[in-house]
Amino acid sequence: MKSIYYNAGVYTGDENLSQAFMVEDGVFKQVGTNDDILALAGIDTAVYDLEGRFVCPGFNDYHMHLLGLGQSLKAAQLSLHTGSLADMLDYLRRFTLEHPPLEGRWLRGRGWNQDYFSDTNRMPNRYDLDAISADYPIMITRACGHCCVVNSKALEISGISAQTPSPDGGRIGIENGEADGRLYDNAIELLNPFIPVPDKDELKDIMRLGCRVLNSCGVTSVQSDDYSTFRAVPYEAINAAFRELVQSGEMTVRVYEQANFASLSELQSFIDAGNCTDAGDARFCIGPLKLLGDGSLGSRTAHLSRPYADQPDKCGFSLFSPEQMKALISLANAHGMQVAVHAIGDACLDSVLNAIEAALSEHPRPDHRHGIVHCQITRPDQLERISRLKLHVYAQSVFLDYDNHIVESRVGKERAASSYSWKTLMNNGVSVTNGSDSPVELPDVMRGIECAVTRTSIDGTGPYLPNEAFSVKEALDSYTIRGAEASFEENRKGRIAPGYIADFTVLERNPFTADNKELHTIAVHSTYLDGRRVWG
Repeated sequence: MKSIYYNAGVYTGDENLSQAFMVEDGVFKQVGTNDDILALAGIDTAVYDLEGRFVCPGFNDYHMHLLGLGQSLKAAQLSLHTGSLADMLDYLRRFTLEHPPLEGRWLRGRGWNQDYFSDTNRMPNRYDLDAISADYPIMITRACGHCCVVNSKALEISGISAQTPSPDGGRIGIENGEADGRLYDNAIELLNPFIPVPDKDELKDIMRLGCRVLNSCGVTSVQSDDYSTFRAVPYEAINAAFRELVQSGEMTVRVYEQANFASLSELQSFIDAGNCTDAGDARFCIGPLKLLGDGSLGSRTAHLSRPYADQPDKCGFSLFSPEQMKALISLANAHGMQVAVHAIGDACLDSVLNAIEAALSEHPRPDHRHGIVHCQITRPDQLERISRLKLHVYAQSVFLDYDNHIVESRVGKERAASSYSWKTLMNNGVSVTNGSDSPVELPDVMRGIECAVTRTSIDGTGPYLPNEAFSVKEALDSYTIRGAEASFEENRKGRIAPGYIADFTVLERNPFTADNKELHTIAVHSTYLDGRRVWG
């Protein structure tokens, strides 16, 4: 079956847009003018008038959590009610009445951010949640995912008290000699044995929900960290659920799995089972080893080399010792596996760069494509090392929407002046992709593109380091062809060109001619995977 799409503005890599293209068997066959492409139509060709809309390669969100996104959409949507602690708690009460948890289940919510509370300057605690219910466990996760709060029932079920030792790479909140219900990073893992986990059918429902939301944002490909969403669910079950959706034709997003493991034995077992970068097919494929290096700036758990400017008794913490980090990265690198390491604080980044450099010294690989996820608080010397090591950077421009409000107060003027420096990295030859880290943020690509281009928040705060702004072309490329580079697919995906897979997104307006401060208002008209419409 051949299909022709004409009367469009088709982005093929520069601002001189084409008008039309032909798709056959899931692949772009020809791109050109309306007359040239329409002349190729035969009696078996479907012809579609796009009425002047803009077409670009399907968007790639190159760091997010597909399972986490789907799971969060089934929970209380706290991001919509985080203007005050009182409003958030009122919403939780209403949500509980409308969605009472089944016996043995936990009430879950995600998306609160204490920096937006207008009525208090503190995080929620166990007693706030006890006022919702003391009869069943409640867990609400901060927007960043690096801190959660539970009620007294959840602490009781999980056996967490002020006497429980904080695990390495985590912290149990203590106030007035008691556990206050706040758990940070690896301490959240203490809850996992007690939280009911989904079976395969539930996993598939969560995946379908996540895919629908991604398609509605024009996203056709992701690098997704899914093994960490339900630690009690073995990776084999998650892989099987994805592959069953592929076989049934329901997998409407290509997944390059960021395989999250925290121990050498787990990683070795994974590799021994035949899992390594590029194992899989075009819809579900194993990607890099994913390591969570430190926490987040918003929860002050990102590991800084000097104390937080607004909390001088804290530097945050890394989730691995330098020795653990080096051992895991060395094992992956020696077996030909990519690595993608979350690093937000500069102290964590030092450890990651040291580990990658040591691993490449032991087993040199000219085209390793190892990468840094987030790469936010950075020093000039680190930017130079990233370029020298030929690392990939998985940026989240959309984080500027919130971080513009806090970065200087958190880390001080000096460190803020060389942070979120993704354009500098790009100018130094580093391949920079873009993503949402969803469900930290919704996978709203046009919102991310606006933040990349303006360096301001959607509310106008900023600009922060305007010299680090992307052009519209650079921002589009960071969600398309640069993303394909992160998965070794730049020769078959990420462009509208003959021979490339026909994943494309149709926008209602041309971002090159839109006001930069209105980019986030450009709507997705439709989304196509292998030339088949999956949304719109």
